[in-house]
Amino acid sequence: MPGTSSSSALPPLPEDRVVVGCGMACVDYVAVVDAFPVPDEKVRTENVRVLGGGNCGNALTCAARLGLKPRIITKVAEDGKWKTILAEFDRDGVDTSYVAISKEGSSMFSFVIVDDQTLEGIDFAVAGEAAQMNIPIVIDAERVIPGLDDLLHLASYVVCAENFPQAWTAAPSIACALVSLLLQFPRTKFVIVTLGSNGCIMLERSFSGEDPNMKTKDIENLVGSLKLRIEKTQPTPICISSPIMRLSADGIGTVNGRLLLGTAESIAPSELVDTTGAGDAFVGAVLYALCAGMSPEKMLPFAAQVAAASCREMGARPGLPQRTDPRLAPFLH
Repeated sequence: MPGTSSSSALPPLPEDRVVVGCGMACVDYVAVVDAFPVPDEKVRTENVRVLGGGNCGNALTCAARLGLKPRIITKVAEDGKWKTILAEFDRDGVDTSYVAISKEGSSMFSFVIVDDQTLEGIDFAVAGEAAQMNIPIVIDAERVIPGLDDLLHLASYVVCAENFPQAWTAAPSIACALVSLLLQFPRTKFVIVTLGSNGCIMLERSFSGEDPNMKTKDIENLVGSLKLRIEKTQPTPICISSPIMRLSADGIGTVNGRLLLGTAESIAPSELVDTTGAGDAFVGAVLYALCAGMSPEKMLPFAAQVAAASCREMGARPGLPQRTDPRLAPFLH
């Protein structure tokens, strides 16, 4: 674990720090092999670790280490794994008092190979209550699943994996898919797409009303012009943004807003260990940024830095940084 700096030099924690997550928490069995196996190939490993996992659990663990007070709503079975799952949450300060423990079935688990059920109804019920109370809702959209449309209609913010936008909208590009998503879901303030080592792209809606003098720009062309402004040699995450414009996508429509491109940290191959859960770490950092009132220009580099830190250890959670990690200090001030 990297050294820590004095927390007195950091800005105060957000006043509203409670976040509630509803989703999967599981056990990850992480195995290190010489090379990723091909079909019908047998590989051996002498390095297996048992770690906490699950998208929601990982994101909330990240949020807890950054100083928030997360509560998780999930379900586990009273088997050999549930105590491990809850004990890891307790160590990190994630409130597990809303976890349902079933005497039947089996807790979720996954196998993760590194080379050298049914929470849908609960999700919607929790999101529906939050919407009625005007509590902001963040949806982590990884893939197209039944019931997701109802959740997205309640979303204040959406963070999604690289393949999701086009799989959902059938748009010809990610940029066009962002326009389509904001048109489909009028409550949503922004959509972020994480792109791994290529950073992220975000479309933020403008609520300032229609301006007859507002420029109209094809969103594909805008992406190209923003990319030209990114310095390829910049090792730390940065963000490039457009002004508020009327953004158009051919055959889809227009939306008023601005486009932002975020870069990822350039990690040396010798330091890159495991990208498992990097997207979850990004979501956890976005939760913190929203609670702290960060601007998107600060939020995207901060989230990228947190995600990069998580890639330097094996598994989804061991590399998640604490708020006092000196690597985060430039992004928190």
